[in-house]
Amino acid sequence: MTKLEQLTFKMAEYYTADPARVQHFIKVHAFARLIGVSERLSENELFILETAALVHDIGIKKAEEVYGSSAGHYQEEIGPAIAKEMLEELGFDHDVIARVCWLVAHHHTYTDIDGADYRILVEADFLVNLYENGESVFAVKAAYAKIFRTESGKRLCRAMFGID
Repeated sequence: MTKLEQLTFKMAEYYTADPARVQHFIKVHAFARLIGVSERLSENELFILETAALVHDIGIKKAEEVYGSSAGHYQEEIGPAIAKEMLEELGFDHDVIARVCWLVAHHHTYTDIDGADYRILVEADFLVNLYENGESVFAVKAAYAKIFRTESGKRLCRAMFGID
């Protein structure tokens, strides 16, 4: 079993009895991988992106316990330490862990997006959140204009939500 497959099972177990959260990270991962492959990320960049997509919301459980909120800034604050522990336990390389933890700490920050992995993670998460939250066409178009920069992410957004 690959490290990504091991991590997928570990995350499903982390969210035991919470199928919505499992569905969410699986969908974000699938879109992130599709966009990353389509945008021709290197093997290492794609691995980091996929790893980050699987654990991006890992801080949400503890944020709800500690703060009674799943707000993005709480996830960014709490998530990296939990992700680091899980990734170390599974034997991920330290350079991968460092970048993934940085991405977890910034995935709800939409200014100064640098790096293809960061850009694609945000786009993939938006694709899923726009759908799961039942956002209006107006909200989708606003996100499309403000967030989406990759050709693959824009293509998926247009197709999913029927916007031009």
